[in-house]
Amino acid sequence: MDATGNVSWVITATALVLLMTPGVAFFYGGLVRAKSVISMMMMSFGAIGLIAVLWMLYGYSMSTVSSPEQFAGDPFADFGLAAAAASPDANVALLSVAYGATFAIITVALISGAIADRARFGAWLIFVGVFGTVGYFPVAAWVWGGGWIMHLGTTLFGADSGIAVIDYAGGTAVHINAGAAALALALVLGRRIGFGRELHKPHNVPLTLLGSALLWFGWFGFNAGAEWLSDDMSKVGLIAVNTLGAAAAGILGWVLVERLRAGKPTSVGAVSGLVAGLVAITPACANLAPGWALLLGALAGAACALAVEVKFRLGFDDSLDVVGLHLVGGLLGTVYLGFFATGQGLFTGGDARLLAVQVLAAGGVMVYSFVVAFAIGSAIQRTIGFRVTGEDEIAGVDLAVHGEEGYALAPVGAGPTAAEAR
Repeated sequence: MDATGNVSWVITATALVLLMTPGVAFFYGGLVRAKSVISMMMMSFGAIGLIAVLWMLYGYSMSTVSSPEQFAGDPFADFGLAAAAASPDANVALLSVAYGATFAIITVALISGAIADRARFGAWLIFVGVFGTVGYFPVAAWVWGGGWIMHLGTTLFGADSGIAVIDYAGGTAVHINAGAAALALALVLGRRIGFGRELHKPHNVPLTLLGSALLWFGWFGFNAGAEWLSDDMSKVGLIAVNTLGAAAAGILGWVLVERLRAGKPTSVGAVSGLVAGLVAITPACANLAPGWALLLGALAGAACALAVEVKFRLGFDDSLDVVGLHLVGGLLGTVYLGFFATGQGLFTGGDARLLAVQVLAAGGVMVYSFVVAFAIGSAIQRTIGFRVTGEDEIAGVDLAVHGEEGYALAPVGAGPTAAEAR
């Protein structure tokens, strides 16, 4: 593809991935109660605003390191992107900034689903800024920017081994990172009032289905977008078909579990399976044969359907199943590569070395993200307070925090209110 085609594609891919975060807002917004939908969606849009600014100021600089021993890049190396904008290759550099920003945004926005119905918006924004800085920006450097995860294979097995961690689009940096942080925040904020299967049903299922459609649409930019840097774009077809197939198989895996367990497949279950398949294929989209991608999607749909029940058994309130979908799906997709990556997996021509580095990378990010998020969340809760009061939670977070209602409904034929009449 020529340079013009590359530029056009990365702008398109950037727009697609950016659209995924409003997709998250709709997906999450439909799953909460009617009196929390504004709060839920605002947490995603708040993440867009703050993370995009921080990424441009210093996050992009932090996402590249000069040696695997370095924790993160120097945040002041190109503060505000002045050097990147003035460089001879500014076009490519700034496109990379924009594309990378969308990954940072959605990673942090995903976490919000674990604390639905009970979080203060100001406290959430503080968490977003701090976690983005010490949670996402360094991990992006580890995975894609020359850090220890990129060099883990050569560190353990030598430069000639040809072993390297495979994480094409963010199984570790995005989904495991977000899922582990979500678990930490769910523990910090505690359970919602009336926590249980029956008391917190989705208020608007069509809204959730719309969000899932936007996510699936945007995921093609998420997975295939980085191919713009390739000279021959040789894996775009494979990535596209794997992104399609794994998500479709995820739907089937989830609804099969629902049918066997409860007797009825649900629409929310179908789109949850769709997301599970997408999460699992994210790290693996460029390194699996299509048949193995279908199997991964089906396994992810079934495994995540079972995993979301764990919160009821263990008693932690991951409101919208970020842990069950993103942590479990991200772990499954990352480790699955160790068995079935084309030419490298344990059962596809390789040996156990790839499996070893995949497990170490996934485990390292999971532990780091959980500890960092727990520390930040605890500090916020103990100082300014992260959770709304019980009265505000019962009355509705939308009115208490934002002074708005998602649905201004009046009885049919009702006249103007006293305020409107004045």
